[in-house]
Amino acid sequence: MVPSPQEVKDALHERLLGHLVHPDPVYQALLKEYPSRGGKMLRGLLVVYAGLAHGATLEASLWAGTALELFQNWVLIHDDIEDGSEERRGKPTLHRLYPMPLALNAGDALHGEMWGLLIRGLNEGLFGPEVLAEFHQVVRRTAYGQHMDLLWTLSDRLDLTPEDYFRMVAHKAAYYTAVAPLRLGALLAGREPPALYEEAGLKLGVAFQIMDDVLNLEGDKAYGKERAGDLYEGKRTLILIRYLEEAPKEDRIRAEALLSLPREAKPEAEVRWLWERLLASGAVAWAKEEAKKLAQGGLGALTPYLDTLPGREAASHLQNLLSALVERRA
Repeated sequence: MVPSPQEVKDALHERLLGHLVHPDPVYQALLKEYPSRGGKMLRGLLVVYAGLAHGATLEASLWAGTALELFQNWVLIHDDIEDGSEERRGKPTLHRLYPMPLALNAGDALHGEMWGLLIRGLNEGLFGPEVLAEFHQVVRRTAYGQHMDLLWTLSDRLDLTPEDYFRMVAHKAAYYTAVAPLRLGALLAGREPPALYEEAGLKLGVAFQIMDDVLNLEGDKAYGKERAGDLYEGKRTLILIRYLEEAPKEDRIRAEALLSLPREAKPEAEVRWLWERLLASGAVAWAKEEAKKLAQGGLGALTPYLDTLPGREAASHLQNLLSALVERRA
């Protein structure tokens, strides 16, 4: 019998925290801080149900899902430091709770624990080396996407197009959010992942990130991150790119002047002005429509193939999670 999403989520969370036990209580607290906050564990859930749908064992699927959750947590620590973020999962970011060098080191430690977990799974015969190779792809793709994102802000790039955004997000967020879980599901069962998984998964992953950008402007407390934080951090989101393309000249000049300032120098009143302009413009609605089209394309391409997989009940859970990925229900 296939476990429910809540049962899988509980199992992933238990394994994640159980893997981070250390005799030094201060060090352990740092390692467990983000994982203990819970989160939706969506990527781990996708790995587990993709594995079961392809015929992999529950143990192997949980092992790989836990490793991807470790990836998610160490990447978030580093991302928050690099962006100067204030909140994560409804609480202060790790580098706001502890000195930044300690937070950075905790991220490095979780990165090491991810590889240690994978090596143990390989040595115990739960999966083959191709699973580790896929995690290598996850790290290198995500790092390159983050490089692009940071470079745009650091070099004050404001001449970007929607195509630039799509390319950056395909590396930074879409691959590890949707492509890798699908590919890992096949690899855990000893299958060769079809090219469809990358083609359709990227559409779903990009749609997910667009909606995350929307929630940064429209989200409530449940969103878990600083509202309008993308504006303080100078993120070149699809919404901002679209707005700058269509804004009156004087508004564009004012917005560009604000975005060129470092976070600590951005006046709150000016950030609020730009936030209100974005919400009042058609850019948010346009971005939502783009996300909808990408999601429909991705799901439409994936569903017929997923329906052929041996684990029908798990495949059904997988499809529901992929739908919730973009609708932000999971």
